[in-house]
Amino acid sequence: MYFLTGWPRRLLCPLRSEEEPFYIQPSSQRFYFAVLSETQLSIWFSRPSVLIVSYIESAKAAAQFGFYQKAEWKPDDSMIAVATAKGYILLFDVLGGGDDKYLYEPVYPKGSPRVKVTPGYKEEQCAPALSLEMKKPVDLEAPITSLQSLQEDLLVCTADGYLHVLHWDGLGSNGRKAICLTTIPFSLDLQSARGGPSLDLEGVYIRCMEYCVTLDGFAVVLSDGRLGFITPLSNIITTDQLQGVWAADVTDGTCVAVNNKYRLMAFGCASGSVLVYMIDTTTGSMQLSHKLELTPKHYPDIYNKTGPVKLICWSPDYSVAMVTWECGGLSLWSVFGAHLICTLGEDFAYRSDGTKKDPIKISSMSWGAEGYHLWVIPNKQERRRKEEQQQQQKEEEEERDDDDDKKEEEEEVEMVPPPQSSLQAGILQFHFIKSALTVNPCTSNQEQVLLHGEDRLYLTCGDPTQVHNTSDTHPHTHLHPCDSSPLHHPPDPDSSLSQGLSTLLGHKHWHVVQIHSTYLESNWPIRFAAINTAGQCMAVAGRRGLAHYSLFTRKWKLFGNITQEQNMTVTGGLAWWKDFVVVACYNFIDQQEQLRLYHRSSNLDNAFASVTKLHSDTLLLNVFRDMVILFRADCSICLYSIERRNDSPNPSANVELLQEVSMSRYIPHPALVVSVTLTSVRTETGITLKAPQQACMAESIMLNLAGQLIMLHRDRSGPQVREKETPAINKKPLPFCPPVVLAQCVENVWTTCRSNRKKRHLLEALWLSCGEAGMKVWLPLFPRDHRKPHSFLSRRIMLPFHINIYPLAVLFEDALVLGATNETVLYDGLQGSSEPLEALFPFCTVERTSQIYLHHILRQLLVRNLGEQALMLAQSCASLPYFPHVMELMVHVVLEEEATSREPIPDPLLPTVAKFITEFPLFLQTIVHCARKTEYALWNYLFAAVGNPKDLFEGCLMARDLDTAASYLIILQNMEVPAVSRQHATLLFNTALEQGKWDLCRHMIRFLKAIGSGEMDTPPPTPTTQEPSSTSGFEFFRNRSISLSQSADSITTGKFNLQKTFSMPTGPSAKGRDVECAENMYIDMMLWRHARHLLEQVRLRDLGCFSAQLGFELIGWLCRERNRVARVDDFVLALKRLHKDFLWPFPVIPVGSLSSPLKNGRCRTVLSTRLLKSQSADSLLNSDMDTAPPQAPPSNHTWLDGLGQRTKDMDTASSAHSNQHSPQTHDAFLSLLTNKVEEYSIGSATDLTETSSVVDGDWTMVDENSSTLSLSQAELEHISMELANKGPHKSQVQLRYLLHVFMEAGCLEWCVVIGLILRDANVIRQVISFLDSPEVPAETVQSVRNGLLAVDTWASTDCLGYKPFLNLIQPHLQQLMDSAAEQVQPEAFQPTSQSSKLVGSEGLGGAALPRPEDSRGAAAPLGLALPSLEPTGGFPRPPSEDCPPEQTEEQGEEEGAYDCTLS
Repeated sequence: MYFLTGWPRRLLCPLRSEEEPFYIQPSSQRFYFAVLSETQLSIWFSRPSVLIVSYIESAKAAAQFGFYQKAEWKPDDSMIAVATAKGYILLFDVLGGGDDKYLYEPVYPKGSPRVKVTPGYKEEQCAPALSLEMKKPVDLEAPITSLQSLQEDLLVCTADGYLHVLHWDGLGSNGRKAICLTTIPFSLDLQSARGGPSLDLEGVYIRCMEYCVTLDGFAVVLSDGRLGFITPLSNIITTDQLQGVWAADVTDGTCVAVNNKYRLMAFGCASGSVLVYMIDTTTGSMQLSHKLELTPKHYPDIYNKTGPVKLICWSPDYSVAMVTWECGGLSLWSVFGAHLICTLGEDFAYRSDGTKKDPIKISSMSWGAEGYHLWVIPNKQERRRKEEQQQQQKEEEEERDDDDDKKEEEEEVEMVPPPQSSLQAGILQFHFIKSALTVNPCTSNQEQVLLHGEDRLYLTCGDPTQVHNTSDTHPHTHLHPCDSSPLHHPPDPDSSLSQGLSTLLGHKHWHVVQIHSTYLESNWPIRFAAINTAGQCMAVAGRRGLAHYSLFTRKWKLFGNITQEQNMTVTGGLAWWKDFVVVACYNFIDQQEQLRLYHRSSNLDNAFASVTKLHSDTLLLNVFRDMVILFRADCSICLYSIERRNDSPNPSANVELLQEVSMSRYIPHPALVVSVTLTSVRTETGITLKAPQQACMAESIMLNLAGQLIMLHRDRSGPQVREKETPAINKKPLPFCPPVVLAQCVENVWTTCRSNRKKRHLLEALWLSCGEAGMKVWLPLFPRDHRKPHSFLSRRIMLPFHINIYPLAVLFEDALVLGATNETVLYDGLQGSSEPLEALFPFCTVERTSQIYLHHILRQLLVRNLGEQALMLAQSCASLPYFPHVMELMVHVVLEEEATSREPIPDPLLPTVAKFITEFPLFLQTIVHCARKTEYALWNYLFAAVGNPKDLFEGCLMARDLDTAASYLIILQNMEVPAVSRQHATLLFNTALEQGKWDLCRHMIRFLKAIGSGEMDTPPPTPTTQEPSSTSGFEFFRNRSISLSQSADSITTGKFNLQKTFSMPTGPSAKGRDVECAENMYIDMMLWRHARHLLEQVRLRDLGCFSAQLGFELIGWLCRERNRVARVDDFVLALKRLHKDFLWPFPVIPVGSLSSPLKNGRCRTVLSTRLLKSQSADSLLNSDMDTAPPQAPPSNHTWLDGLGQRTKDMDTASSAHSNQHSPQTHDAFLSLLTNKVEEYSIGSATDLTETSSVVDGDWTMVDENSSTLSLSQAELEHISMELANKGPHKSQVQLRYLLHVFMEAGCLEWCVVIGLILRDANVIRQVISFLDSPEVPAETVQSVRNGLLAVDTWASTDCLGYKPFLNLIQPHLQQLMDSAAEQVQPEAFQPTSQSSKLVGSEGLGGAALPRPEDSRGAAAPLGLALPSLEPTGGFPRPPSEDCPPEQTEEQGEEEGAYDCTLS
């Protein structure tokens, strides 16, 4: 509605004076302001805000009359009446200075295009020179309490209980009447007026009075605090023609302000609240409409400490009221009580260090033209006090700083009147921007928010990327007070404030459009603004003419002919129809009202306008589809049709009158009509659902009559009666029925002319904003599709609901309300001897807000047992992105209300809501999200309504929604005994393992451990600090080297390190360790079972992911399972499975000779064609298998990037607590499945013997071609022939890694299978040489031999591509067949130095191996080793308990090189 913006501006009085202003009164148009001080009357101009003339009373006259107190303008601005302390009325004539007398004129540079064509053009932008002449004073012989101007009369209330009626001109005895208050009969209502009880008014006078035009009476506050309303029974005011009513039960009234548009009287009270009364039209009594008061909820500190209400000011358009209290502060309310701004709280009341500021106390205030400014005069005593403080501070400083001589001089200087201090003559101007709805309500059928300040427009649409440049070009510099005081420093360029509105509002994407300065300076203030439906075109109208702007071209269009602009003024508002601006205006030349349409693309000129003459003044205008509706000053409504004319060369439109409807019977005063709208909204009478085309027709007229929403719908009953002769149209429009009142206290109405079969509820509804009562929706109710139409009459229902923002637009389909809100930015940079304005007031900005309302409506429907309608409405909105949030909100609000209610609820709504939500697939997650966001105490109530959490958990598992199931687990943990949660956790853990949800698995491991420690009644202690290197799993194998010959038991103890991965906080107590050991064993059993399951099903890729993601010690486990589950029963099946699992193409035999490997793209057999197709599929590189996590965990990289920094920070702390583990979990250290293809990693997250390193936040990988380097030339050619038959790089990385793992674990059969798929002869050769070892069981040798024979047989028949490779390794196979199976001790199972060279080069092409002397293992030759690369971050290692200190130094030099030995 209205929003504060920027800082207030201070206006300095150029005249030096000891007196200070204390009263301000605007003229009727608010272009001039009369400002009073004790003996001075000054007149200020509004734009520019300058002092024009000042009248200073002589000392003699001042002694006779007394000090000035109040002032009042004559309605035509030609006279001012001033009331003085000794009971005199001084009348001043305001004289213009003639044609060429201007106080201030604009000066243009030479050659400026601005030529003053019309005589009136100059006055518009110059401050006129005025003079004041005093006429004869009138002595009323009693102190004056109130002044009120009527057309030709001036009403003066005096403290002796009289009401004087003075004539502005004839000031003789004939022009004056006095009415005694005691002669006016007062009663509670007009019906009992003559005979009923009357107030005893002896000794009572009128303290404050204001005239209300639309009620035709005076709202008065009597000296005893009673509130009253005095009505003249005839046109002239005489004693016997006045009748009063008073409000019962109020005796503390202080002031009054009337709202003419809404017929409201706002009375301020000593209690600090404002009572808003209306007059009951039937009885004439005063009825309380609503109160404006601060609530303890939002203002707990101040709501009852404000003191009495001092002033109330309605804005010029009567849509908001500004209130101030004796203790200070400003507060803004909308007409029906929606609270907008208050300066008694938040940044207005507190500095950034939390100290309280003194609220500004106000002696007088007034709104400026069109409500863009609030002129405020601060309290005199307060300013004086502050100045004295400053003066004292100054003197003290000078005394401290200067010597005695200097001090004497200073004292002499002090005798002179003090120079202008920063608080002198302070008139403050607060700046506001307001919604276009306040003056041009036809913008309510658009789905945009349009705000306008005095020189710019704010809109919510436009290209968000360009918002910054638009607003940067005109920051809010004009709002900075241009203070001449030396204390005012320009803001720091680095602060966000100096960048103006662009930074403060840019992130919420206002599109700010500066109004064209040429138009603005001659037609200020802007009175109307409108935007088209698409949000791309705007139009504004000021005092004269209009201008429009397009976001496409970013240009304004102004009248080319200034005379045309100055000869029209917009009266009834602006609207857009397609590409035309529709204007209701008054033409000064023809002296008549006109309806004009200007096309957007034509020049703005009357030659291109479509003009229609109107018979009466237009007050309001609106557009509905191809119709224009006008409300006129004679209280009639006219409907016009518009159609585009295609015959003329310029685009133009044809306007025809369709219908006139007289409303004079129902409307007491035309100014009371706030808005008029045509809608397609209908009541149920006479409507059949068989005619959907009627939904698009103009069915009804909505009138907002002083807050009462009145509807006139078409009369479809009986024969059509002709109202009056209209131009011959084929089909006469239907007449309208008498009006029906739909709602009270309505501020705005929203409706749309669009239709959508899927969202009929929302699009055919009527939306109302009702001030403090929130919003209301008049919702249509439809039958279900399968019902017959006549079995259910279409009805409507009015549903109220509260929202937290002030609504400015409704997005119908999106179920959103758009609004705006004031935000503040503190700026206490200037802490000096005195606080400048910038420190007293925060910088105000306006931010866009929005709110969902759907849950309110669904709930209201369910309360009224309209569940079927609620279901239809919810299903139509189920595709909205925030629909799950809507459901959650609904459950949450109902749960909070019912579960915390003190009395038992007879008919609880929660079971109904729960049943309603079960209709939607997101039922389970809605309930659990709601429960997690609610306190534990309410859970029993919630689950009593929605069902047992165990059942819901099982439902999640059935639906395979594991994340939601995990949330239920937390609830079960709190509501059930540990055994139950362990049982459910185990279920979920196994399912998560099966589905490859690794994140969830890690959480589940942590959860199971937590349950274990909880069973022992020892809560897990919180670690005091993080171990720098424990932020991931690779400290497992950083400081340990376990040889393969160790027994399985010792490997199990090594497995104890698994807990580091999951960062479970571990306690120092031995008891805790025992519990953890048992827990770890329990978890290990499940992990082993899963690994066994994967290996049995030949799912190697899943096994690799499982090991890498969960830090499972694959090598240690495979060592134990070497002769059990880690056997290969069927080599051919295993080979096929690997091809499928790793997307690895079967090899094909190339066309052409072996020596031309580039031609091998073609193949002959059908089989190989099919395989190539599978290879070329797009999903080859980036498809994650079904077991892979659905996406790469994004935190992986961010964590690794930040690790180096974190390590440094924690170095100092870690030395003391190196045995504590990191309390954070981290995503997989082995990112085998991120969506990068280049950087795939190897290394297993185990305690065992691998060398790995981190590079660029990922694990490095061997180059795919490096294995060919150690081969002979002939072999190289042979292998390169098959390059085209390789699988994706990623798969190769994974297979190499698995080969490495199986080789270390001694699972030779698997090594053979992987060697076959990689077609790597070295691997086969190495394995066969290992088979000679006596340690290898005979069945393994037999299995390898049989397996290779089976593969050879299969290759001969089904996959000829393998034959060349099998031929290549034929000698080794032969050796295997011939070899005798001798038994040798395990110590002899050591590779030769040749094989170490071989594997090393195979591991990483040309990378250097670690030096033998660096290895921490024994002096045995370096076995299977993968050399490392330098990590980018360089991880310093803490001395850890299992690593001797001298080794630590060595490791520090190595910078993260880990070695592995096979002893």
